[in-house]
Amino acid sequence: MSFDVHSSNPVVKAVIEGTAPRPARLAASRGILPLPQADLLEVLASLALGSDAELAANARTALREQASDMIEPILRSPEAAPATLAYFASADDMPESIYEAVVTNAVTEPVTVAELARKTRSGPLLELISLNQQLLIREPAIIDAIIENPHRTGEAERRAAETRREFFEKERGAQQIANELRAQGRDAAAEFLESAEFASEPNEGGLSAEDMAALAAHIEVLDRETDDSWLGLEFIEEIYEESEEQRRAVFEKILGEISSEDEDDVAAERISMLNRIIKMGVKDRVKLGMKGDREARNILIRDPNKLVSSAVINNPRITEQEVERISQMKSVSEDILRQIAMNRQWGRVYNIQLNLAKNPRTPIGNSMSIMNRLQLRDLLGLQKDRNVPEAVRRHALRLVNARTGRK
Repeated sequence: MSFDVHSSNPVVKAVIEGTAPRPARLAASRGILPLPQADLLEVLASLALGSDAELAANARTALREQASDMIEPILRSPEAAPATLAYFASADDMPESIYEAVVTNAVTEPVTVAELARKTRSGPLLELISLNQQLLIREPAIIDAIIENPHRTGEAERRAAETRREFFEKERGAQQIANELRAQGRDAAAEFLESAEFASEPNEGGLSAEDMAALAAHIEVLDRETDDSWLGLEFIEEIYEESEEQRRAVFEKILGEISSEDEDDVAAERISMLNRIIKMGVKDRVKLGMKGDREARNILIRDPNKLVSSAVINNPRITEQEVERISQMKSVSEDILRQIAMNRQWGRVYNIQLNLAKNPRTPIGNSMSIMNRLQLRDLLGLQKDRNVPEAVRRHALRLVNARTGRK
């Protein structure tokens, strides 16, 4: 078992990582290196759990000589080193208060608690562990360890079994999955599932629990981080129920575009993700566009519903690189290109502006405005580009003549 060095003390780092001279490491393993108590415990615990037999034996001896009343406050501290907590969880014949300090410390690694639950002979300690339902959900091995431990109490077994049944055995719905996600600290994903339309009518679109969990894995933005002020009345007509044929058409369009961009076959994972997205209604796809990760954005920017693709552009996590790529796409709607052209932040990025000017789908008015800021060499290219509208080529020619003094 290895742990990253927790202390900021360079001496601790050198001893644990093995860069300190051997005599210094030997002194540290015997507990005679002058260090603060927390740092000394981390050094000794790390060496005791390490592969150097001599240092490990010395460290275990030194740790047995530490007074438990000095160790316990350190083990209860949120600044405790994971290696220190792991060592005392694995040590035999420690006072019950030491083990309690380990299992109640929020920074203790879940795997450390699982190992302690597996080996302890203390029924009350197993009860204490079973009280932390969030921890049991994060590390299901703890549930198994409690139930399989012959020293478990009836109360510890009941709580562990209930958690297993509630979160891992019963048929899961959207709220159940959301609860699990919150227990794992994934609040944005939980929030998305709780407010999704498919959550209230889970069978309507054919989304299974696996589908919902997979979609939630792509959520990275909380509601409070989004701004829906762009959702004006002009978009109302875009919120409507789609038929199965319409959704299939959306699927084929997006898949076709992605396939044409990838030299290799489209990955099965992406097709699976697209299949799940198309089971969602427009409102849920809008939410996914505004709150989803790069993969979700890459798919939904191609959605023919301009409300969905606009949501992607308004996603607070969208990157400059993504917008630069979108500005080149010939398949996105004029509305999307117009939004990009009118965005002040992206208006300062030359490559985005050049891509918009060269994109035949960019509204002419936006292209004309952008061209006034382009460099001469790019205007020369535009005046010869047969892929852009004739009006753009003529304007490029006028600008070139004006800058070079031609008539």
